[in-house]
Amino acid sequence: MRTYDDTFSGQKIYPGKGKLYVRGDSKIFRFQNGKTESLFLQRKNPRRIAWTTLYRRQHKKGISEEVAKKRTRRTVKHQRAIVGASLDVIKERRSMRPEARAAARQRAVQEAKEKKTAAESKKKLEKAKSAATSARGQTQRIQSKQGAKGAPSKVQAKSR
Repeated sequence: MRTYDDTFSGQKIYPGKGKLYVRGDSKIFRFQNGKTESLFLQRKNPRRIAWTTLYRRQHKKGISEEVAKKRTRRTVKHQRAIVGASLDVIKERRSMRPEARAAARQRAVQEAKEKKTAAESKKKLEKAKSAATSARGQTQRIQSKQGAKGAPSKVQAKSR
């Protein structure tokens, strides 16, 4: 059994009952009786008429059981190991005193700087070596890019 809702009052309209009102823009309105149709055509606001469903919903009327207050779920914090550090290592570092932690950080920074300077000096040495070998090679003969790639050398022109 198909029931419709009254457009104005929000009450159910059972089969064989009610009125159908079609506006000029082809919008359909269903009314339970002449009373709701009349109020709709007078452009009355259903939220201000006490017996309509919209009014009762807005003013919280007729709610039989009190809705239990929704409990908000608190986020539970979990600790997990991070890649490269196990959970006991993380706990140990967290329990460390701030001075000790600062000293360890300074030490780590110093080591990183030393490593970086060592790498840079090694790079410079390699560059200097390659420059020296290329300079030695340039004293013999200047080679073109094509020659370096393995192209045959240009044949010298012979005059008569």
